[in-house]
Amino acid sequence: MKKVYLLSFLFGSFLFSSCADTVVVENKPDESANAPAISGYFKKRVLIEDYTGTWCGNCARVAYAVDQVKLQTDKAVTVAIHNGNDPYNFDGIAPLKDLILPNSPLALPVSRLNRINVWTFPEPTNIQQALDLTGNNTFLGLALNSTVGNATINLDVKMKFVQDYSNLKLVVYLLEDKLIYDQRNYTNYFNGENPIINFEHNHVLRTSITNILGDAVSGTTNGSTVTKSFSFPIPANISNTANISFAAFLVGSDNAVINARASIANENQAFEQNP
Repeated sequence: MKKVYLLSFLFGSFLFSSCADTVVVENKPDESANAPAISGYFKKRVLIEDYTGTWCGNCARVAYAVDQVKLQTDKAVTVAIHNGNDPYNFDGIAPLKDLILPNSPLALPVSRLNRINVWTFPEPTNIQQALDLTGNNTFLGLALNSTVGNATINLDVKMKFVQDYSNLKLVVYLLEDKLIYDQRNYTNYFNGENPIINFEHNHVLRTSITNILGDAVSGTTNGSTVTKSFSFPIPANISNTANISFAAFLVGSDNAVINARASIANENQAFEQNP
């Protein structure tokens, strides 16, 4: 009898353990791009960082690809990081260059998806690569609330988690849209016009509000909401405060973006959490 009882106990324990493991697998959300939204999880956006220049004739190719992505999805957060002899040159590019091209010069154009993934050349024919990094079900969400006025920017970045995380870093960018300047174009995109007169440059990086590689975030446990608040003068390089926008994203220890969010000035966002 004792042997039978022991075997029954062990068999029951195995079933319980197996069922428990199965439940965990079954409850893991499908994070693929076209998976239906599952209650409680968050919309997943892709970050596109476009290293570019008004002087760079081949950079029009990536600009065109970015436009095509945004025509096909509302889940793309885009940033144009200008470099070189350019009216919108971003002086703080060195840490990013060392991250994505540690042993090579920054020969434009360069583009990255979710900060560290190379967007395959030619980008306009690889739109799906960016779309595949979006989705309806991820474990953390962001919401931005800002006020811009009286020469000051006040910004709250809220982060909400439905699983435990560690070693996360938050990156927050201040961007400017509707900057008008001619764009050199050596491609057939934009009707092959060269230069493209009065080209509209959008989502241009003007300053990194955090460390450009991210500020550490604590308290990132399941069920928690964390808020980071920023208050600072409007930078002198902003041409028109009405065209200010923001991008915020969380990266893991590998510097890959987990989720991102964009916001216009004076917007109060709610979390994009599935009902």
